[in-house]
Amino acid sequence: MRVLIVNKFFYPRGGDCVVAMGTRELLIEAGHTVQVFAMHHPLNISLPESGSFASQIDFSGSLSQKVKAFGRLVGLGDISATFRKVLHDFKPNVIHVHNIHSYLSPVICRIAHDSGIPVVWTLHDFKLVCPAYTFRKGNGEICDYAATGKCSPVRNRCLKNSLTASAMAAVEKLRWSMPRLNRMTDAYIAPSHFMSEMMMLGGADKDKMNVIYNFVDPAKLCILARSDSRSGGDDNNRYFAYTGRLSFEKGVATLIQAAIQAGVNLRIAGDGPMRAQLEAMAAGHKGITFLGRLDAEAVAALQRDADACVCPSEWFENNPLAVIESLCAGTPVIGADIGGIPELITPGVNGFLYKSGDTNALARILNDFSPSSFDKCSIARDATEKFSTRTHLDRLLNIYQSCIR
Repeated sequence: MRVLIVNKFFYPRGGDCVVAMGTRELLIEAGHTVQVFAMHHPLNISLPESGSFASQIDFSGSLSQKVKAFGRLVGLGDISATFRKVLHDFKPNVIHVHNIHSYLSPVICRIAHDSGIPVVWTLHDFKLVCPAYTFRKGNGEICDYAATGKCSPVRNRCLKNSLTASAMAAVEKLRWSMPRLNRMTDAYIAPSHFMSEMMMLGGADKDKMNVIYNFVDPAKLCILARSDSRSGGDDNNRYFAYTGRLSFEKGVATLIQAAIQAGVNLRIAGDGPMRAQLEAMAAGHKGITFLGRLDAEAVAALQRDADACVCPSEWFENNPLAVIESLCAGTPVIGADIGGIPELITPGVNGFLYKSGDTNALARILNDFSPSSFDKCSIARDATEKFSTRTHLDRLLNIYQSCIR
């Protein structure tokens, strides 16, 4: 099978990129012919097979660059000609789209559909129904869209709390409405049942919706499966871990406050716009350590050796890889009861849940946590089976085949 993988970036920038890159590797290892289509970016990984790239755009550049970027939002400019050439040269049997809004544009789905090539779309966020991606208003409040079905991005300044950015996002949403996207998409893949429900609430075709959980790369599983590297018996070696982006919606501020309140050790791996503010919050508390951005092996070791990993999100998290990877290591997860997180955690079996944003509730769990009450081998065994590459690939190929027919 000839598969064209499409994602706006092709380096480990976020979960969407990691999954797109991993899907490419799975397909190649299974004997399929794969090509990548992404936007030009200096950090894109080099590929042994030929890749095709759209011209780079910059929303914060000069006026002419901003005009070009706005054109890309609505499918204007050179993107159409570039993508048509890719289809002509590669002749894919199926196109697997990941994250394409803004930097590539759904116009590529329309072109593929008009060319008779099936489009499979893996959803990594809520962009198709929420202009701000996250169901958060500009002031940080969670949107009441799920309850009302009403979307008011300009009034709520949903994108970056900016009137201009929110207006551009509203135009993009009008241009690529769900009825239009449904017509040119053959199958959607949601990595959680929560996301599936939210997308269908927003108008995604329920007959085209599939749920496939994310997977963990086998090489990372080998690192996660190694023995705990800590020396036993010393409470100073015990710690809780957070791995991910340091931004408002991730709830790291709540986690730090809870860790201080509980008096526990916390190691934080990652970077982001809130890092300086979070470091200031933790100043004077020696048990809280910021490790910065780590490579994949160091992240895996951090997850594996922790008493528990914490996913303190305060937005509708989808199917977080940090949770899946931690469980595959046999490490329990303490997660906020929001989005797709509760689908992954069975309280008392592989972790605990607490009310998202509730510092006191999280502090109580951290304070009372006993790692010996969990069966790490059982947690790892169940997770590696549930989130295996084989399970993911089998379901993915079945979806491809159903669309090609």
